[in-house]
Amino acid sequence: MTNSITYPGEELVLFEKAKNWKTYFSNQIKPFIKGKVLEVGAGLGATTKLLNDGSPEKWILLEPDERMSNLLQKKIIDKELPANCSFQKGIIQDLKEKFDTIIYIDVLEHIKADTEEINSASTLLNPEGNLIVLAPAFNILYSPFDNQIGHYRRYSKKMLRAIKPEKLYQIKNHYYDTIGFFAALINRLFLKQKYPTEKQVQLWDKLMIPISKIMDKIFFHSFGKSIICIWQKSG
Repeated sequence: MTNSITYPGEELVLFEKAKNWKTYFSNQIKPFIKGKVLEVGAGLGATTKLLNDGSPEKWILLEPDERMSNLLQKKIIDKELPANCSFQKGIIQDLKEKFDTIIYIDVLEHIKADTEEINSASTLLNPEGNLIVLAPAFNILYSPFDNQIGHYRRYSKKMLRAIKPEKLYQIKNHYYDTIGFFAALINRLFLKQKYPTEKQVQLWDKLMIPISKIMDKIFFHSFGKSIICIWQKSG
């Protein structure tokens, strides 16, 4: 049975041009992408363009939202996405195929039953396959913006360790965007905006992210606005 889900997606357009941030996090993730890839919650296809250089054997875009599903299928037909891409409407519980890489980029926080989701994903991983998660960090930063765009939570390292399936072992669990942490905290405590403006997003991307790239190393990735966790399945 294929599941259809509708969710807010305005933030995908708002952050689509955050080039510095996208380059930064993609450089942390790309070395772990291989073989047959499943991208869960592919949205507008922006992450696909960012992470898929055409070298993976296969790249399936999984998306439950009707509007975004139609858009992704059109982009594949119009060859706006790499030739190795194909589309599947639904959620991960609809699938039986095995993969070498499964990716959740700003998606897991939208899923209420996240433990069940990750367990389902782990069953679809081949031995030595990688499960990659990028998510917003620290519930202390949870703001009206998170609520507006359908986030159930933000993650800490401890929270991600708690939902790790037994057959997976951790190879990365780091925070990123030190300066963005403080910007998000100011919004949480004072501004309480439901949506940042385009100018605010550009300020963050062009000025804060270059500083965060330096500060993240100085503070050993001990805190940040986002978290990247990568697990590998035992061989």
